[in-house]
Amino acid sequence: MNPTNDATADDTTRNTDGFPEQFGRTHRFSLGVPRGFTVSPDGARVLFLRSTSGTDPVSRLWLYEDGAERLLADPLETGRADTAGDRVPPEELVRRERAGETSSGVVSYATDAQVRLAAFALDGELRVVRTDGGPPRRIRTAGPVVDPRPSPDGTLIAYVSGGALRVVTAEGTDDRVLAAPDGDRVTYGLSDHVSAESIHRSRGYWWSPGSDALLVARVDTSMVRRRYISDPAHPERPPREMAYPAAGTANAGVSLHLVRVSGERLAVRLPCEAESDHPEGVWTDRSFEYVVSAAWDGHGPLVSVQTRDQRSVHVLAVDPGTGGTRVLSRAHDRAWVALRPGTPLRLPSGALVVPARPGGDSQGLAFDGLETPVGLEVREVVGADGDRVFFTASEEPTEVHVWSYAATAPGGSTAVPVRVSEAPGVHTAVVGGPTVVLDSRTPQGQTVTVLRDGSPVGRITVLAETPLVVPRPTALSLGKRELRSLLYLPSWHRPGDGPLPVLLNPYAGHGMQVVLKVRSWWVAVAQWFAEQGFAVLVTDGRGTPGRGEAWEKSVHGDRLTAVLDDQIDALHAAAARCSALDPARVAVRGWSFSGYLAAAAVLRHPEIFHAAVAGAAPADRRLYDTHWEERFLGHPDVLPENYERNSLLPEAAGLTRPLMLVHGFADDNVAVAHMLRFSAALLAAGRPHTVLPLSGAGHRVAGSAAGSLLLLERDFLKKSLGVEHGGPAERTPGRTPES
Repeated sequence: MNPTNDATADDTTRNTDGFPEQFGRTHRFSLGVPRGFTVSPDGARVLFLRSTSGTDPVSRLWLYEDGAERLLADPLETGRADTAGDRVPPEELVRRERAGETSSGVVSYATDAQVRLAAFALDGELRVVRTDGGPPRRIRTAGPVVDPRPSPDGTLIAYVSGGALRVVTAEGTDDRVLAAPDGDRVTYGLSDHVSAESIHRSRGYWWSPGSDALLVARVDTSMVRRRYISDPAHPERPPREMAYPAAGTANAGVSLHLVRVSGERLAVRLPCEAESDHPEGVWTDRSFEYVVSAAWDGHGPLVSVQTRDQRSVHVLAVDPGTGGTRVLSRAHDRAWVALRPGTPLRLPSGALVVPARPGGDSQGLAFDGLETPVGLEVREVVGADGDRVFFTASEEPTEVHVWSYAATAPGGSTAVPVRVSEAPGVHTAVVGGPTVVLDSRTPQGQTVTVLRDGSPVGRITVLAETPLVVPRPTALSLGKRELRSLLYLPSWHRPGDGPLPVLLNPYAGHGMQVVLKVRSWWVAVAQWFAEQGFAVLVTDGRGTPGRGEAWEKSVHGDRLTAVLDDQIDALHAAAARCSALDPARVAVRGWSFSGYLAAAAVLRHPEIFHAAVAGAAPADRRLYDTHWEERFLGHPDVLPENYERNSLLPEAAGLTRPLMLVHGFADDNVAVAHMLRFSAALLAAGRPHTVLPLSGAGHRVAGSAAGSLLLLERDFLKKSLGVEHGGPAERTPGRTPES
């Protein structure tokens, strides 16, 4: 096999020099992309966020109605776009970091039940706007506002300020406290670090349908160890303190409370620990330390909790009158119970939608006595219209489609899932009544289609820039495990040209795929590196989503061995099938988990990997948070061998290949201590390496620094592999472009 590209060199290479700068100024092509959709219950109105172009970093609130878009709130008209961020409350900055938010302006909002009133925070000020006309209004509050949310009837707006949950009328009167902190390190209405970062529960309070009460999270971080994040480039600034529960240490104490608008308050009596059906292990902790989801629907509050060892999840119905709870569903697993986004969901009939394993290894849904068919890999529940559930699922791991499923079909016959999306790609949706907003990412780009009663009635415009490079990946299924891979070659490479140095560019970690039928930023980056003279191979191996629970959980107890083996197997299989790959010159690059993988590759297999760039690599697994790390490796005091085996520090003396370590000093997810400890271990062992510190950068490098980093990585990898030049101008038949 020798993949070829049918385009001329000029088609792709004419603008590749400008790609890194474009990558930075478009914030990885995220600007101008509509997101944050809310559909009214009657399906008539769709609210969403979007900036005005692919380079505009200021997000605005829009309304789609009757086939047309209308701007509802423009921060620039108020003169308060929070572009500097100096007036944004620290709690809001933390919320944005957890959400991966890199834009400014209106970055989040919430509405009443009928989607007639929207509330949002701008520079800490509360603003509201009606969808039926009129400009945004400022509502004066007692302090800086975080996460404002209107009551379902639109008469009140709750918000968090100074760690207290407060409420004010939509007219701006009667601002009062509903739940005030009862300790220096206590907050009401906010999420804690682990819930937001690893569990992905970003909210901390939920309105009752009757608008008369709220379910509120109380978070006590007094027992959580502190970290202090500073910017060495600005030594005059004080460090920022954060509560970060590293593996094996104390979590924040999270409890739930029913708080009535009239002032009464009642504690929810959550269970303390799982019962005798909880699976035992070398390390067992039955304590229900994690509140993984919460909601309040027409049947009352609905909560799910998970044990510290993550092997049991209980779904609980809460009695709003007494605070008592009743178990509706139990799930257990000897590794960990996977948390499917959007579940549990309770339908108007009272049927509970929860994850199910209907046989084999596919991950399905169960509700009202039914289960989705075997072989349909459910990813997320995205909504419901009555008792018809909408969810995303895969029949083939490189595609994700939107499906709907009802308890019964017309005439009382057994229902079957109906696929809503059509084109090959990755699709998701938001549902409201008869309307489905279908967000589709395909190899051709992104589209947002509005469907009503299953038929397209319009589109919401995507204003993102088109990457200057044209991705041309070849899809491969490699080795005995049929590893899904994508191979990118330069547009100017032809059969008969000499072999190219190979660059592995995976993610390969839990919870994320990159081998998908989409045109995304990482696809464009892979093609750009190919245009620089590399054969770029991207592989999703064991531990990644989309191929069943056994595939995902094969990394339990060991986060590196199987993952690294799959990358090596894919490399060998691709080189055997494609003469364009030179297995004598192989580099690997990555960020976060894949940065960790890249460093491990040159440490453990220098005979295969000849250079690596490791960005934000969690080199010492004991430094990462409880929920994420203990899921795979258990408690470090009980299973220290797991942490030792998965740490890079003990292996530092084995480095014999060029390695660049890159890390942002403001990273509060993977702390810069990972890089500093790893570098110190390398230095102590006399192992030369390159360190690139990024002052002021968090876990997600944004702006011009992101583009400049691509160029620095390219130059380091080429120098390390002995490659000086590359491109169509130097191409000579039978020789590598770099020879």
